[in-house]
Amino acid sequence: MKKIIAMQDLDCANCAAKMEQSIAKIEGVKSCTINFMFQRMTLELDDDAAQDTIQKIKETVKKIEPDCRLRI
Repeated sequence: MKKIIAMQDLDCANCAAKMEQSIAKIEGVKSCTINFMFQRMTLELDDDAAQDTIQKIKETVKKIEPDCRLRI
């Protein structure tokens, strides 16, 4: 399943790169790309546990940049 998620208050390109690397390691994530300029995350997820995976992604984003919000 491909999912595009709008991001809000992503302030740092370095943080975006850290998020990409961390999210790509989460079980159920096939790929993750973050476009810092457009504040958009593109995910390729396994269909089986998409909701659990998205929750883990939210937690990972908050750890790296607490002010960043995902608009799912």
